[in-house]
Amino acid sequence: MKMIILAAGQGTRLRPLTDDRPKCMVEYKGKQIVDHILEAATACGITDIVLIKGYKEEVVQKPGVKNCINKKYDSTNMLSTLFCAEDEMVGDVIVSYADIVYTPEILRSLIDAKNEFSVVVDKRWRELWEARMEDPLKDAETMKINSKGQIIELGKKPSSLEDIQGQYIGLFKISASAIESVKAFYHSLDSSAKYDGKDFDNMYMTSFIQLVIDRLMPVHPVFIDGGWIEIDAPSDLNISPI
Repeated sequence: MKMIILAAGQGTRLRPLTDDRPKCMVEYKGKQIVDHILEAATACGITDIVLIKGYKEEVVQKPGVKNCINKKYDSTNMLSTLFCAEDEMVGDVIVSYADIVYTPEILRSLIDAKNEFSVVVDKRWRELWEARMEDPLKDAETMKINSKGQIIELGKKPSSLEDIQGQYIGLFKISASAIESVKAFYHSLDSSAKYDGKDFDNMYMTSFIQLVIDRLMPVHPVFIDGGWIEIDAPSDLNISPI
């Protein structure tokens, strides 16, 4: 089992805390965000970890992990960052954003998932969103799941709460049996096209997962009931996982 942590971004909404360090190095509850992730990985027995750095990459020095650099971090998005480590995308691969903190139990549930493409989905998202912002719909995204237990839509702007059967938290797994197909699919996409209004290099991760759903293979949720938090604004640093 390999884990790839996407830690290339600055996190401009956390300024001035990120003026001299990337978002993943900001402290939350006495530890740097990335250390929370690394500790969860260690607790689950994951030792093959790749950290993709970018903004102020020299500040991020973590022993025992492989380092990869997205030199175009300031002009690309999460998906492009992930594929900077394409050579490391072998076998079962867990992908984690670097601005989320979650329990080892959440990570374990993802490790144990049997489907080819599994996405962690929080069913109790609304409690966390209400603690973080006045309007829960403002920053929430769609998550629609069919009767077969497959995700059919994610990452869009919801028109109502009925469009949200949970929230994608920024943590997913691609199995060894699917990883080569997913990589080939990425390279088959039209690099001159727009994807949800973004050019290829700035495609959202959720846009790519939606394309996988629509054109390649089923994507399944791994449901959780809280136990995590996204650190996106200074106010999030004062909130404990719901």
